[in-house]
Amino acid sequence: MSDSELRGLRRGADYQFGRGAGAALLEDAVEVTHTSSGRPRQVHADDGRIATYATDGRFVLGLAGGRRLLDAFDAPAHRVVVGDESEPFVRGGRNTFAKFVQQADPSIRPGDETLVVHENGDLLAVGRAELPGSGMADFETGMAVKVRQGTDS
Repeated sequence: MSDSELRGLRRGADYQFGRGAGAALLEDAVEVTHTSSGRPRQVHADDGRIATYATDGRFVLGLAGGRRLLDAFDAPAHRVVVGDESEPFVRGGRNTFAKFVQQADPSIRPGDETLVVHENGDLLAVGRAELPGSGMADFETGMAVKVRQGTDS
């Protein structure tokens, strides 16, 4: 991977997740696989899949990328917090429902990549927000986060 490609991917991550995300997600020890046309596709490191670079230019997080963002950003950034009641289900890869959300980053918008964390701070899953963070805890029904991968799945 060229330096200019790495810089471009880091800029994209900073744009999507905020300043510092590119450095956190794309450290020097990452491997990027490409499509047959040469477009970046998968970002891997020793700790697993960091992200998939989607055709729309956004990163789709893997668990390794979720852990890196969790370490790089202070709460509540990118986080949806759930308690003990839904923890085993979310950890197993099940979706996160609004009635179990205790709090969420108010800047989360529907479609954003999110980290589902336990109230003690442990990462449970990564997924896509279906509701705005500012109102997630207020909803009594509906899916808050479509979980892509739980830590036990």
